[in-house]
Formats: sequence, structure tokens, C-alpha cells
Amino acid sequence: MEIKKDILWRAYLCLIGMGIFAVAILGRVFFIQHIQGDYWRSMSDSLHTAFMDLDADRGTIYSEEGRMLSTSIPYFDIRIDFRADGISDPKSTVFKDNLDSLSIRLAELFMDRSAASYKQMLKDGFNDKDRYFLLKRNVRFDEYQQLRNFPMFRLGRNKGGMIVETKNKRINPFKLLANRTIGLARENAQNVGLERTYDDQLSGVTGKRLMRRIAGGTYMPVEGYDIEPENGKDIITTLDVNMQDIAENALMKMMVSNEAEHGTCILMEVKTGKIKAIANLGRQKDGSYWEDQNYALHVGEPGSTFKLATMIALLEDGYVTANSMVDLNYGRWPINRRVVYDSEPHHLTTVTVKKAFERSSNVGMAKLAYQFYYKKPNEFSAHLKKLHLDQPTGIDLVGEGKPRIKTTENKSWSAVTLPWMAFGYEVLQSPLQTAMLYNAVANNGKMMKPYLVNSIMEYGEPVKKFEPVVMMDSICTSRTLRQLQDMLEGVVLNGTASKLQTPYYRIAGKTGTALVANGNRGYVDKIYQSSFAGYFPADDPQYTCVVVIKNKPHAAKFYGGSVAGPVFREVSDKLYALAVQKPQPVQQAGGLDTLMAFKNGKGSEWRSVAAALNLPWQGSLTGSNWVSASVEGSKLSFEPIKNSGGTVPDVKGMGLKDALYLLENAGLRVVIKGAGKVISQSVPGGTAIGREQTIIIELS
Repeated sequence: MEIKKDILWRAYLCLIGMGIFAVAILGRVFFIQHIQGDYWRSMSDSLHTAFMDLDADRGTIYSEEGRMLSTSIPYFDIRIDFRADGISDPKSTVFKDNLDSLSIRLAELFMDRSAASYKQMLKDGFNDKDRYFLLKRNVRFDEYQQLRNFPMFRLGRNKGGMIVETKNKRINPFKLLANRTIGLARENAQNVGLERTYDDQLSGVTGKRLMRRIAGGTYMPVEGYDIEPENGKDIITTLDVNMQDIAENALMKMMVSNEAEHGTCILMEVKTGKIKAIANLGRQKDGSYWEDQNYALHVGEPGSTFKLATMIALLEDGYVTANSMVDLNYGRWPINRRVVYDSEPHHLTTVTVKKAFERSSNVGMAKLAYQFYYKKPNEFSAHLKKLHLDQPTGIDLVGEGKPRIKTTENKSWSAVTLPWMAFGYEVLQSPLQTAMLYNAVANNGKMMKPYLVNSIMEYGEPVKKFEPVVMMDSICTSRTLRQLQDMLEGVVLNGTASKLQTPYYRIAGKTGTALVANGNRGYVDKIYQSSFAGYFPADDPQYTCVVVIKNKPHAAKFYGGSVAGPVFREVSDKLYALAVQKPQPVQQAGGLDTLMAFKNGKGSEWRSVAAALNLPWQGSLTGSNWVSASVEGSKLSFEPIKNSGGTVPDVKGMGLKDALYLLENAGLRVVIKGAGKVISQSVPGGTAIGREQTIIIELS
């Protein structure tokens, strides 16, 4: 009996304890809900909200004349908050009243589904009370402008529920044009080109947006908690769209016709170092061409365009002049168990250094370098380094290759390194470095640093300007410079680039043809790199242009003068007409300038003219095949023209028509500069005429 009482007592105490425990739990619940409710609710919100990046508008890249080369276009994702006050309120009829008209307008705008389909889609979102319903992705700006005025949406976010998320897409309006130089701004890969170099300025400062997590693991923005981004700055480049188009088209034409592997064409403003155009084309698997890499920055063995640097060293050290002699040994020179060959077969032996340069003789350059530097090769290398050929140009592009100028300290230095360096092998240079060197010769010895950006702009005002940078005040003495300029003109007048001549302006430059190794296969595939580096007009240089093209294996056409040269010529012709040629003033007739032929030494024709015009005359009308006439005071004056057979006529003072008649009948090729009367001729009268000789006449 006592045991039963004890059990009952224990049960009673247990029930009391459970009651007390239940009361305590209820009290704690009340305390949490009503006393600490705000705190725990805020904690819950913090676990379901997060600040997310809000991208700034990326700056625009412009050409020098103000045309957009790369810009950001806004696109919009449109969502609907079906729990917005104006829609979710049970008393509201906003959704019902606007559903049909909104569906019709959406169907008309996007034309991707019917009005009935849009109506059903909207009803589904409304019935699910979706807070972040996706209506449309990638809406264009013009479409977004219309959407804002659609039924329901025009009421604003709180009443109409429209949520707008802005994002930007980067586009290059000119597509291929300078694509690799301007670059790419990519989300999942590293930027390239100017987009990469100036990314900090273009990208701006990222903002923040408070986002709340909702059902389905998605986030929707919390209105009123945005930290606005700072938009990026704009970049004004040195590029000219018209010049870029000319360079790109000229290069493309040759690449396609020769089925070349890749190529580049660089156009540089002589006085400043501004890069006005830089075209890069690589052959794709389908045979098309695209700006896939910046070949202007790639280093490789430059070939014969490097001979300019060799000549600078030889002339500066006083070892040779342009008129010194060198034996070309019929284009073949054995040295240290190797043989130097000239690229084109010939039968020349002893010629001037100028002639060897004009003919692009590897033998001539190798012999000269070996003769004067074989005991002190590092002195030759020091000259090349003084010309900055061992350092990148420093242009404002990431990825410029590292050039190489060997010295005897290099492990790969051998007994033939020096002579091979003399004609552009066993050194590494980029086409841009070649352009910088040739531009210095064009700029009377002043070496300019190549650059691509004029200024950085913010809200239309410059925040930073870039000025031309002088790398060297003079790469050589004026005596050396004159000889270099004469040699480079000679290449076009009498040498490997003679086909580039034009009667309208003068060109100076150098061809290059380099055999290129094909990986482990070496040189057996006969892959040649064709190049031409030069400037124009030669008498007043405005632009330097370098063209480098890597040909396909066993290409039928591969010499620099026939592959790279025509690209240069097309660029220079079009630019001369577009940006260089100045209108010539109308020449006022100051007297009579003409020629007349005499037969058997008789001057009856002139006598008849003078008598008919009742004009007195003076001078001789006999003893010469040709005579020039001019007016002196009130008299006709006649001067005999010395024109011995096989010699150059003296045409100074004549008009163009008469000068051309005499010179071309004498068998000369004539290059004309200017308009008016002849004031000078490059070959003096009475000089013996050489085979296929060219003469330049300058007119006032």
C-alpha cells in the first residue's frame, strides 16, 4: 500500500515538473517573439541578404578623330515583383486591368511569342506570387525605353512591379579594324590590347547592391540600398580609322592572294612617334583571316631590313663610306665551314658599299662586319644596343616580345654569329622595333618612342595627356645620316625595290627576305618572311611604314620587294593622296619655255615663228640638235642644249613637258617632284647614262 502511494506521489511530482517546464518553454517563446523578436528577425535577414557587385559603365576607346573603336552597350534583364504593393493588395485590380493590354504590347515589341502566350506566362507568375519573375533577358536600350511606358510598368516599381537589372556588353563597332590593338574586354578571360593596358582607367569603380535571397536560391535587389559605381574614363588613341582601313585592306589583299600565314602593317607618324595604324592578320583554319594576335610585337629574325643597323655601325665608326668598295664574290662567300649566300643569284664582284646595300647583298654586309669587327665583336653589338635594339620599345601594349642582341658572353655565340648578325640573323627584333629605327632615319636622326594613346578623358575633359617622347636626339652624325638616307632612296631607285617607284613622290626603304625555321623541321619547308621598311615622301618624310608577312611553305612568291613591297606602295599611294599631297599653286607664266628640233642644223622653224610674231631674237640657231627658248626683256633668247649621244641632257629651267621629252628619248626613267619649271636634276647634264637609269627632277 505504501509502495502504491509512493508511486502516485512520484507521478504527481513529475506532472508538476512537466507543467513547470512547459510554462518555462512558453515563456521563452514569448520572450523571443515579443521581447527579442526584432533582433532575431534582423539576424535572419542578415543570413539571407548580401551585397553584390554593381559594375560601372566601362569607358569608351576612341580614334584620334573621335570615332568609337570600343564601347559598352547597355542591355537589360526585366523581372516582375508580383508581391509589389500595387499588385498583391487584395483590393488592387492593377494586374487584372492591365493583363490583356500588356500581353499584346509585349508580343508586338519582341515578336517571339503570341499575346496569348505572354498572358498565360504572366498569369502563372502572378498566381505563384513570384517576387523575382523573369520576363525577358538581354533587352536592348531602345526596347527598354518602350517597356517603361507599357501598361502596368508605367506605374513604377511599387505599383507596377517592374524590376530592371542593367548589364553592359563590350562591342567593337568596326569589327576587324585594329581589333587586336584595341583589344577585348572579357568576363572569363584576361583582357588584351589597350583594354588590358588601360583597364584601371576604363573599368571605373565597382558599386554595391544589397540583394535578398528568396525562394529558389535567387536574389532580388533591396530598393534604396545601392552604392552607385563610378563610371570608367575614356581613352583617345592615336589611331586614324581611315588610315587603319587602308593598311588593313592592303595587307588583307596580299595575305589572301599569297595564302600567307600571318602578317602585320605598321604606320607611324614620323615627327611624333604616333601609331596611326597597326594591322595584324592571321590565317584561320577555314582559310579566312582575323586579327588573332598582335604580330607587330612578336620578335623574330628580321632579315635584310636589319642591314640598316649594320650600316649605321660601319659608317659611324668611320670604317666605310657609301663609296667604299666591297667584293660580293658572285653572291657566295665561304666562312668557317659555312657559306653566306645572297638571296638572288648574280655575277657581281667589286661594287660600292651603296650598291651592295641597294642590292641587299648578304655577302657584302657579312664581309664588312667580319672585316672590321671580328677582333672586337662586342663593339658591333654595343652599336646595336645604343640604338635600343636590345630593349622593347615600351609601347603602351602588354605582351611586347623581348628582343635579343648577342654578345660573346652568350652561350650560343659561335664563329659565324657576327657575320650572320650583319644581315639580320641570330638577332631577334619585332616589326615595331624596325619601325622605330627607320622612323629615326626619316626624322633626321631623332628616335621617337612609338605610342598609341593621346589622352585619358573624364566627362569630356582630359585628366592625362601623353606627349611625344624622344628616345635619342640623334642616332648618328649628320654625315652618316645623309648617306643612310641616300642608300635607302637608292634601294627604291636602283635596287631590290625598284618596282615601288612612283612619278608622284619619292620613297626610301629597304626590302627583307628571311628564311624562317619551322620548329623541329628547321628550314626544310622553305618558309620565308617577306618585309619592307621605309618612309615617304623621302624628301619630306611624313609616315614610316613597316610590312612583315610570313609566307606559306614553298610559296612561289616570297621576296620582300614582291610581297611586302606592294602593300607598302598601296598604303603610301593612298595616304599621299589622302593626307600628304598639298595642292600646288597655279604657276604664272613668266616667259616662254619650249624646245624645238632642228633638222641638219637649220633653224627655219624658229625664224618663221619669230618673223610671224614680229619678235627680235638673239642666240644661235645652228650647230645643235636641240635648243631652248626663253624671253629676256623684249627679245627671244635661244640657248643650245648639250645632248651628246649616251649622256644625260641638262634640262634645268625647262617646263615639264619638254624635260620629259628629252629625258625619256635619252632612255632615262624619270621621277618627278613638284610642278612648274625644272630647278634641279639628280644626275647632272653630260653624265654618261647607265643601264635602266632613273633620274629625279625637281620642279619649282
